Amino acid sequence: METIPAIDLLEGRCVRLYQGDYSLSQVFNENPVEVAKEWVEQGATRLHVVDLDGAKTGQPTNLAAIEAIVRACSVPVQVGGGIREHSTAKRLLNLGVQRVILGTVAVEQPQLVQQLCQEFPGQIVVGIDARNGLVATRGWLETSEVSASQLAVQMQELGAAAIIYTDIHRDGTLSGPNLEALRAIASTVTIPIIASGGVSSITDLLSLLALEPQGVTGVIVGRALYTGDISLREALRAVGQGRIQDIPPNIDFSTFA
Repeated sequence: METIPAIDLLEGRCVRLYQGDYSLSQVFNENPVEVAKEWVEQGATRLHVVDLDGAKTGQPTNLAAIEAIVRACSVPVQVGGGIREHSTAKRLLNLGVQRVILGTVAVEQPQLVQQLCQEFPGQIVVGIDARNGLVATRGWLETSEVSASQLAVQMQELGAAAIIYTDIHRDGTLSGPNLEALRAIASTVTIPIIASGGVSSITDLLSLLALEPQGVTGVIVGRALYTGDISLREALRAVGQGRIQDIPPNIDFSTFA
């Protein structure tokens, strides 16, 4: 299972939100490029970058920071937040971003998702951010009447390469992933599911391994990496390629650092 560090950009800085609340942002680093390079140095095979300003306004705001991250890092970068026009997606891909993540337009403009999937096969991922099972849009400020499972099936039919599923009530809370919701959405589609929201420990990552046979192939980790609750190196050894199997309970994971 791929462990993907998250880099959330707000006004050019690396921050984390609590349950998607912009008023509850915490700045972790003024220089997101430094953060990106540190994750790559620790073994990250992919980076997940979100333009929080863009998600809120619908216009890309942190392009300079995104381009700097892409240029500074040798691993693939996927970007989401405020990508609601064909030109924006194309511009990001031209900057060297490997995959763009569509959220709001998946609900409001599914025909755009289909067009981009046809034009850029394998490079379009759909982010499904759910609040009580319903899809939230526009930087999580609005909640639609569309269910997460319904949208996942539709996006698979339109050609999405993968689904990133975020439980908003878990995001930034370190309360653990919503395994039941992930299992439910994975059972509805055959494309890969990437889990996001609530991961707080190596134990949480290990619990997600049970869903790997169902198609949960990756997990995005944010706050826990920044607070030190999870070491990326240990996470990669625990659930990545060549992972540690049958770990005894209550073991000190620092043993494997």
